[in-house]
Amino acid sequence: MSNTWPMVPLGEVLRPVSRSEPLNPAKVYHILGAHWYAKGLYVKEVKLGSGIQADKVYRVEQGDFVYNRLFAWKGSFAIATEGDHGNYVSNEFPCFTVNQQRADGKYLWRYFSRASIWEEALGLSTGGTPTSRNRLKEEKLLIMSIPLPPLEEQRRIVALIEELATKIEEARGLRREAVEACDNLCRSIVFANSNEKVMMTPMRDLVMLREPDVVVRQDENYHFAGVYCFGKGVFKGQSKSGMEFAYNRLTRLRTNNFVYPKLMAWEGALGIVPPECDGLVVSPEFPVFEVDEERVLPETLDIYFRTPSVWPTLSTASTGTNVRRRRLNPADFLNLKISLPSMQRQELLREVKIRVDTLKQLQAETQAELDALMPSVLDKAFRGELV
Repeated sequence: MSNTWPMVPLGEVLRPVSRSEPLNPAKVYHILGAHWYAKGLYVKEVKLGSGIQADKVYRVEQGDFVYNRLFAWKGSFAIATEGDHGNYVSNEFPCFTVNQQRADGKYLWRYFSRASIWEEALGLSTGGTPTSRNRLKEEKLLIMSIPLPPLEEQRRIVALIEELATKIEEARGLRREAVEACDNLCRSIVFANSNEKVMMTPMRDLVMLREPDVVVRQDENYHFAGVYCFGKGVFKGQSKSGMEFAYNRLTRLRTNNFVYPKLMAWEGALGIVPPECDGLVVSPEFPVFEVDEERVLPETLDIYFRTPSVWPTLSTASTGTNVRRRRLNPADFLNLKISLPSMQRQELLREVKIRVDTLKQLQAETQAELDALMPSVLDKAFRGELV
């Protein structure tokens, strides 16, 4: 931080305020929560007073500094916006007015958007367990010190941060658009409308169900894979010992196998096993299939089943009385018919996807750089190095 900026206790710029109101059983209350990582307040629930188990609620006004005692160590700090004005918080969310003659609210919010401050809050928190019940009490918050330049300088710093934040978000938006364009290109090859005759082919002709091939031993560790919903693909999960789960057998994945969880397939949780998940295991709740690559390329199945327009068909084929418990059983999956492109079109997809995956890898590296950029900007800003 700049050596010319005094370090000022928060107690000099924040004043506790309590706008408590007795609950009216017939009134509707918008109850606020605070996102982690200083991402702002949000409406957590809308309830009648009769449904709230408390005697009082506390009204928030625009410009208040608000935090969650329980998750200060996770960065649950915020400045109330116009949209938050007039809503309510529980007694776990202390509110403060900001001394407008000394501090700019946005300056405070940006200062509390830094991981180093969350670590400081953790050190000042107390509770029954090391993390989950740690609370930052008001008196501890108010002894925390901040570098406090003149108001004009605070506003200049905020303006620079916001300008850079806008540019970073624009870059993120361009990255998302590029990834979406790549995905749409691949889908256009699989689902192309042309004069080419497309065969409706049952999955049983394209894949073969594998039997579980790993006998579980309690003294061994097993690295599991999972499948994200909404077409996000297969990922590395947790490593567990054989004592931590009840399954007697597992299935070991191989690159280009097709896999899905019975329970969530209807939400797009299907995909081809990528090379980085080769050798991982899944439970019997995850059917695994060998792909007949003479009939269908793995890339074709991957793109096809990770396409949102296909998921309603999976939902129809899934069975269960409760929508959240609907399962896609292997026999029903194998009866599904898909529009199978010609092998020539599938090979074109493979060529395009190789290039697309290379581009996505570069985009992922760019995303990591963007994620690191904002913390760097904030650190420089509060060291007086942002010009």
